Amino acid sequence: MKENYNDLRVVRTIESIKEAFVALIEEKGFESITVKDITTKAKINRGTFYAHYQDKYDLMNRCQEEFMLEMSNIAKQNIAKLVASINTNNSILQPLEIAVLIFEFLERNRNFIKAILGPNGDLSFQTKLKNFMWKTLFESTENPIKQVNLLVPGEYLVSYIASAHIGVIQQWLLEDRKETPQEMAQILSTITLNGPFFAAGLKK
Repeated sequence: MKENYNDLRVVRTIESIKEAFVALIEEKGFESITVKDITTKAKINRGTFYAHYQDKYDLMNRCQEEFMLEMSNIAKQNIAKLVASINTNNSILQPLEIAVLIFEFLERNRNFIKAILGPNGDLSFQTKLKNFMWKTLFESTENPIKQVNLLVPGEYLVSYIASAHIGVIQQWLLEDRKETPQEMAQILSTITLNGPFFAAGLKK
């Protein structure tokens, strides 16, 4: 269903539903949520909810799709800069620009991503993030990594990178850390470009 985002009433209704949904995920967990819970918290009737979503699963999928689409747009617009930065960037002094943009995006969507990656969220979302990273690195038209150049199997490389990045994001969001997106981008850039042993001070 295509929403009429030019209608401010529709926009406000959609936002109310999403805000209620995210709050309920943290309160009681996705599996326990009912449509009645969502409509009560959002202060709308069931008919209004069903005018926009089929059920809670449709709502979850649509929220995730919107999130991944914006992530994909950030990646596509900055892949070329990422490739150029890898060989010239001193990550101790300057974080990768794409990392700054991603953490700023995560900050704007802090409540959603915190809920979805939390203990009451959707475990399958981590798999979707790994698939997103695979497509970004290997299947996009601007893909920065050529599989013929890999020193290890691509599946393991993507799994390592994705798991490490998700772990850092979870640590930042779930524990309500106070680092800014710029500070987090610098932390992640330092670990990613130089490796964990360098970041730990064990390797010069």
